[in-house]
Parts: sequence; structure tokens; C-alpha cells
Amino acid sequence: MTYWPEPGSFGQDQVVVARRLPFPLTLTGDGIVLREWRPDDLDDLIDLLDDPDIARWTPMPSPFDREAGVAYLKRAYQGRTSGQRLQLAITTNGGRPLGEVLLFGIDAGLKEAELGYLVGARHRRLGLASRSLSLLSAYAGSTLRLSRLLLRIDPANTASTAVARRCGYTLTGEPPILQVGPHGPSSLATWEMLTGHPGSRLDRLKNVAARRYGRRT
Repeated sequence: MTYWPEPGSFGQDQVVVARRLPFPLTLTGDGIVLREWRPDDLDDLIDLLDDPDIARWTPMPSPFDREAGVAYLKRAYQGRTSGQRLQLAITTNGGRPLGEVLLFGIDAGLKEAELGYLVGARHRRLGLASRSLSLLSAYAGSTLRLSRLLLRIDPANTASTAVARRCGYTLTGEPPILQVGPHGPSSLATWEMLTGHPGSRLDRLKNVAARRYGRRT
């Protein structure tokens, strides 16, 4: 599991890119179908997210009950219909959700965005996370033409770092990012994938420096 964002506002540059995010969207490849969340997914969503491992690595509510599930699906729908993020259920055939991938925090100037992924406890070690992350990463690079894709992962989360490495992401030297969840704070390392699309290297270096000194350009 990687960093999971809380709902928040988007800057003007982010909105420019976010308007290009299509809704509804289905992505298919390598035995994976990524689809929109549906209201009738509620029971499966609760089953997936009411998990101590997910609570350990993400800021999800714990326990994750029916009220949390209803709120989660409502936020997912709002984020998708407003074009602010891609938030898709992982399935093998378009049916029952087995996990989730998302893309958020788009920076139009740097042509970058963050991604996240999780898989339910009963569906792990089947390659679902790596296949889903690869599918969404390919879409972000080829269709959205983002030049840099980011993951934020606690170094102690060895399963998630293995997925990142398997999908071609590499660890950066950027300072850790603090995340506070039900089990307390953790420091997240930044992983990146460069897609080959042109971006401003100078702006990216300035942005890294700004993070290091507590400001972001």
C-alpha cells in the first residue's frame, strides 16, 4: 500500500490537467480490468479496507465500518465526476473489486502526479498490485502524457516497495514525507518513474529543493 490522500482542494494548474481526466473510465490489460467504483460495491469495499495491514500503512479509518465505506464511495464519486483524480477498483473481469489504484495530485507545470494502490488481504501474492499499477502507469504516461509518476511508500512496507520496483519505479533521494495514520506517524520515501515525455528538469530540481527546505514552488 502506498500513500493515500485525504480529500482536498486542487490548485489552478492542477485543475487544468484534471479536466482532462475522463469519467467514466475502464482500463483493461494483462488479465486486469480497472473500473469505476459502484454503490453496490459497498460490502466488498468494507471487506477490503477493514484490514489491520491497510490501517498500518495508510490513513484509512480503523475499524473501517459501513459509515466509513459510504463516505469513501461518496468521496470517490465526487473526485471522479469533478475530474480531480482517477480512482478505480481492481478486478479481473469487471466484477467483484479486489483492490484499488488511483492517480491524484496532478501538477500541470511539472507534468507529474502521484499514484497509489492496495489489494485486499485475501487477494495478495497474485500479482494484482503490480499488474494494476503497470496498467495505470502506462495510461498516465501515454494518454495523460505525464512525464513523472510518483509513489510514496514507508520503507518498512516491503511488499509495496517490491511492487514499485517490479513496475519500474526507482527510489529517489528526496526527503521523507510525514504521514499520520491510525497507528501513528510514518516517514514515506519517494519513488519515481520517468515516462520519457518532456518536462522542465530545472523546475523539477527547484521543486525537490523546495520540498527539502519545507516549501514547494
